[in-house]
Amino acid sequence: MIKSIFAVGLLLVAGLTFDAAAQSRGLPDFTQIVDRHGASVVNISTTQARPAQPQGRGQPRVPPLDENNPFDDFLRRFIPPGPQGPQGPRDFESQSLGSGFIISQDGYVLTNSHVVDSADEITVKLNDKREFKARVIGADRRTDVALIKIEASGLQAVTLGDPSSLRVGEWVLAIGSPFGFENTVTAGIVSAKGRSLPQENFVPFLQTDVAINPGNSGGPLFNLKGEVVGINSQIYSRTGGFMGLSFAIPIDVAMDVQNQLRTTGRVSRGRIGVVIQEVTRELSDSFGLDRPRGALVNAVEKGGPADTAGVETGDIILKFNGKDVESSMDLPRIVAATRPGTRAGIQVWRKGASRDVTVSVGEIPDDRVAGVPTPPGPDKPAMAANRLGLVVSDLTQDKRRELAMKGGVVVDEVRGEPRGDIRPGDVIVSLTAKGVTTDLTSADQFNKVLAKLDKSATLTLQIRRGGINLFATIKGEPRG
Repeated sequence: MIKSIFAVGLLLVAGLTFDAAAQSRGLPDFTQIVDRHGASVVNISTTQARPAQPQGRGQPRVPPLDENNPFDDFLRRFIPPGPQGPQGPRDFESQSLGSGFIISQDGYVLTNSHVVDSADEITVKLNDKREFKARVIGADRRTDVALIKIEASGLQAVTLGDPSSLRVGEWVLAIGSPFGFENTVTAGIVSAKGRSLPQENFVPFLQTDVAINPGNSGGPLFNLKGEVVGINSQIYSRTGGFMGLSFAIPIDVAMDVQNQLRTTGRVSRGRIGVVIQEVTRELSDSFGLDRPRGALVNAVEKGGPADTAGVETGDIILKFNGKDVESSMDLPRIVAATRPGTRAGIQVWRKGASRDVTVSVGEIPDDRVAGVPTPPGPDKPAMAANRLGLVVSDLTQDKRRELAMKGGVVVDEVRGEPRGDIRPGDVIVSLTAKGVTTDLTSADQFNKVLAKLDKSATLTLQIRRGGINLFATIKGEPRG
């Protein structure tokens, strides 16, 4: 009996020691967050009616199975129904699941645009099992944010936090309905901030390792204070399931979108009319910049806001409206978040020095159509290759008028192993080395400038290819 009591005492002491150690390590307790804010998270189910296609040869159809057959429900979920007697094929419904969270007591709910996209019917299920039909107030595909409304009052709304105060490594919590399992809680840490994803130019995503799966979309991401700091939106996966890379839309971005959707029904974004590229180490060296930063301007839309302000091709935009542009990915987000009509200051790096210009921000149209590049000019007579292995010739007067260019030289041939992204038909407009930019007017001038440069110097060529401008960096040869 004494031994048993002593063993229990040791266990209690060990337990107290473990709890104290856990607290000293700062291990989080998520229970209070779930208790206080779990009722603000909702399950969203949508239904979309899809017209059945005429049954043709080779198309799968549901075989006539008994109702009690365990495979009957499976087949009817994934294979459209076949013809039903003389009436022909029937319409069928496509269903999807997602999550959302209440942002006001009178029934406004935030979720992802892709959760409610093309839905004919939206059902919102609360934590207390009540269900409501919802209507879409507005949706923005560019940020994947949607605002929906249910007719209810006295609801428990979330508390909003500040995503900018999040630190990488900080604990965060997600609540949602992965695979339809309602009120599922998962946790992890902030893995990175300000992530840019392919085809996603307007959202500085929060990256986490919180387990997110289909059905979590649109659900909230909480910090340890119980404040919503993001909307869980995407995962990176090779299997379709969670692999440790989850991305959330910062709540400040989402709230700005929902404010516009609620007041005007659409989202207005700024634009200045430039094509940009990332500034690499080689580019920063050749332009005389202290380090790789900013957005290099490849092209300026003629008559656009940037053109009117005096921004030139070859400028590196370092600041916009007082905000630093550390990466080219920063500029679209900063400009888009600026209200059209705003007078914004731009700091550019041009020919080894910074300059300030002021632009009147335009507005991104709803639909943009990319221009089709024009084919390169006809072949020119061959000449001797320069030290870069390029055979170049002068632009004809007709070609200058066609391209609306005052100077430049045409690349007729690239000999030997290419040392940069330069192709026959390219028009080289300028050469930059050691912070000095030389506008090119003839093939002879270009070759002479090259000959005077040290072979170890890294240089950048501004190129006109079809209807666009770009920059090609050529590294210098190592000193022997």
